[in-house]
Amino acid sequence: VQLQASGGGLVQAGGSLRLSCAAAGRTFSGYRVGWFRQAPGKEREFVASITWSFGSTDYAESQKGRFTISRDYGKNTVHLQMDSLKPEDTAVYYCAAARGMAPRTTSAQYDYWGQGTLVTVSS
Repeated sequence: VQLQASGGGLVQAGGSLRLSCAAAGRTFSGYRVGWFRQAPGKEREFVASITWSFGSTDYAESQKGRFTISRDYGKNTVHLQMDSLKPEDTAVYYCAAARGMAPRTTSAQYDYWGQGTLVTVSS
């Protein structure tokens, strides 16, 4: 599965961005799609995930209430809506896909990765 992440950019604190993850050549059917982020000098961390077939979502505790993950069947795309952004949300955001429905919150549990999209939140 080839993943294409997009939607990053520069935004002021308190603003919003919507990231998109598209699958090239196939659907996400049977997969859990997740978002991770990696800030400079830090390890990659889980942000949120969703099962394509049932829409079951999972969020990192620090993102609950600010970030929303969703899926668009028509566009074969998973979105990450990020609201009330903070400077500490600055990172490269990666989308990833894992076969199966079980919750997965570590990088090693995902099989396919997109190229990453940079989000910069200014104070």
